[in-house]
Amino acid sequence: MEMFLYLDNDTFLHRLDPRTKMLVMLATFVVALMFYSLNTLLILSAVVLIYGLVGKTLSNLKRIRFILLMIFLFSVVLWSLTYGGEPKLLGPISLEGILYGIVIGIKFDIMIIAGMIFLSSTKVEEISLGLVKIKVPYRGAFAFATAIRMVPMIVATSYTISQAQRSRGLDLDSGNLVERAKKYIPLLIPTIISVIRGTNVFAMALESKGFGYSEDRTNYLQISIKKGDLLVIFMALVVIAISVYYRFII
Repeated sequence: MEMFLYLDNDTFLHRLDPRTKMLVMLATFVVALMFYSLNTLLILSAVVLIYGLVGKTLSNLKRIRFILLMIFLFSVVLWSLTYGGEPKLLGPISLEGILYGIVIGIKFDIMIIAGMIFLSSTKVEEISLGLVKIKVPYRGAFAFATAIRMVPMIVATSYTISQAQRSRGLDLDSGNLVERAKKYIPLLIPTIISVIRGTNVFAMALESKGFGYSEDRTNYLQISIKKGDLLVIFMALVVIAISVYYRFII
């Protein structure tokens, strides 16, 4: 089972400075949150997918395709029942509500995909160093990077425990959805204990290496803004400026 999201490819996207990719992700969030036009969001979706295709990171979307689909369907169902509007189709369900639910679902999916592309093309160490370079305190940057690293480790731990219980005869596949969900509850305790134990060992390792002893730190990894970064930064800032102009001025 693959634990981490990062895909080690030699692409233009991978060679960009992490600060540049953070700005691109921010620009994507800004546009997605500002506009409610279905056409605008579909264009943004196409741009984000092309951006991910350039970095050869779209293969990771297979790992979250169920989540993306469920978020989209939940948004459509929820807003179609609660939004109101005209014309009415069936009971409280209206065409306007369905369209609004589609828009909101696309918004969330765009932001999740943009974040997945960022994590798939940027090493955890680069994320931490990039945050430090934009004046985020090192401890905060380290905590953020560690959280990103811990999530797939927790998933891998739960997967290992579930497979171990399957080998002992635990049937996790039979029954309806509620019955299967109940079978997973006993797996939470060993997963939580394993994660706490691993976190305690990690904390002792940090203390033994003098974490936080000095505010002046050196880094083996070095990052810098290059010509390609300047071009991408300029394009991202233009997109943000145009979005703000059309949303709040026109």
